[in-house]
Amino acid sequence: MNQKETVIDWMIFTHDEWQFYIAKTRSGLCYVSSPNQPHEEFESWIRKHFPAAVLVENTEALKPYAIELQEYFEGTRHSFSLPVDVKGTAFQEEIWEALKTIPYGKTLSYSDIAQLIEKPKAVRAVGSAIGANPVLITVPCHRVIGKNGAITGYRGGTDMKQYLLQLEVQKDIK
Repeated sequence: MNQKETVIDWMIFTHDEWQFYIAKTRSGLCYVSSPNQPHEEFESWIRKHFPAAVLVENTEALKPYAIELQEYFEGTRHSFSLPVDVKGTAFQEEIWEALKTIPYGKTLSYSDIAQLIEKPKAVRAVGSAIGANPVLITVPCHRVIGKNGAITGYRGGTDMKQYLLQLEVQKDIK
């Protein structure tokens, strides 16, 4: 990334007992934090990925994203329509695009994702790329589970992953 100044708008989105930092660039959503992450971790992530960023708390700019997240948690939204601005390696970006194809209420394994991108031996690399997903929930990395059906690691914590999977199964039935 070039070193010119970038404005990053951010706000805290709250759902039940969880608080999430959500942030956007001019181009789209760039970050959804783990739940209840300290501000210092949020700021550290932004500084690492956008070194010349100016952080501006701006609830109004993030309101459309907060509405979509709220609708998701209410079970009335099954996919996200607003733009994201995620930067990673070409491989990471390929994985994040593949994650968007997993239907609401469904899961795939890490090896399924490796097959999907036609790199069946890259299962560990797929896991690393999924772990680097900067926009939890909106790019649904929570829909990836172990080949044996186990709830595996998740940046938001395995309790949150289980919650999101249960939410989708319950809301999909209605």
